[in-house]
Amino acid sequence: MATIKTQDGTTIFYKDWGPKDAQPVVFHHGWPLSSDDWDNQMLFFLAQGYRVIAHDRRGHGRSDQTDTGNDMDTYAADVAELARALDLRNAIHIGHSTGGGEVARYVARAEAGRVAKAVLISAVPPVMVKSDANPDGVPMEVFDGIRAGVLNNRAQFFLDLPSGPFYGFNREGAKVSQGLINNWWRQGMSGGAKAHYDCVKVFSETDFTEDLKAISVPVLVLHGEDDQIVPIANSAHKAIKLLRNGAIKTYPGLSHGLFATHPEVINPDLLAFAKA
Repeated sequence: MATIKTQDGTTIFYKDWGPKDAQPVVFHHGWPLSSDDWDNQMLFFLAQGYRVIAHDRRGHGRSDQTDTGNDMDTYAADVAELARALDLRNAIHIGHSTGGGEVARYVARAEAGRVAKAVLISAVPPVMVKSDANPDGVPMEVFDGIRAGVLNNRAQFFLDLPSGPFYGFNREGAKVSQGLINNWWRQGMSGGAKAHYDCVKVFSETDFTEDLKAISVPVLVLHGEDDQIVPIANSAHKAIKLLRNGAIKTYPGLSHGLFATHPEVINPDLLAFAKA
C-alpha cells in the first residue's frame, strides 16, 4: 500500500494513479468513508488524462485508527504533508461533505502554486450547527443523535444512514442501490470508532467562514437541493456569498450522495470546471 507518515507519526494511505506530469485532481472523502468513495470519479478523470489522488483521512479507511488529531486543522495539515510528499502543483481539489470542509481549510492555507481550483460538493462550510450566530443551522440534537448511533451500535447505524437520508433512498420512488448501501457500510466499518465519534464535532461545529473568505482560486459549489444531511440553505447558499471567485450549481431532487447516485450528471460538470 502507498502511504506517508505524518510529523506526528500517523500513517496515511493514499492512491496515486496516472501520469505524474499530468495535472493532479485530489479527492477528499466524507464522513465516515474512505478514498474508495471516489472510485467512479477517479476512473473518469484518469481516462481523461489527469493524475488522480485520494487519501483515507486519519482514523478512516486504511489509515491509522488514531485517537488524537481528529480535528480539522490536523486533517488539513495531513493534506499539506501529502501534497509536499507527492510534489503536487496546480492541483484541483474536490471534497465531499466533511471533505469539502477539509478542502476549504487546506486551500485557504496552501503554499503558493499548489492549488489551481477547488470544488465543494454537498460540503459542510461555512458551519453546520445551530447557534446564536447561525440561528437557522442544524440543531445540536441531530449531531448528538449521530454520536449516539456511533457509540451504541455503529454497525447498524452505518446501515441505516445510507439506506435512508444519505442517498435519498427514503424518498418515494427512489431507485435504491443495495450495492451503494453495502459499500458505504464497508467503508465506514473499516475506520476507527474513536475517530468517527470525534469527527462528528469536527464536521458540525468547525467554522469555515474565514477559510472561504481567504480562498482566491476559482471554487465550484455543487449541491443537491434535496440534501437531507447538509441542508443546502445552511451550506451552499451561504458559502457562495463568502467566496471571492465562486460559482454554484444545484440539482433539483438530488441527495447528499449525488456524485455516487448520479455520476453521469456530476462528472461532466466536474470535467467542464477542470478544463475551463
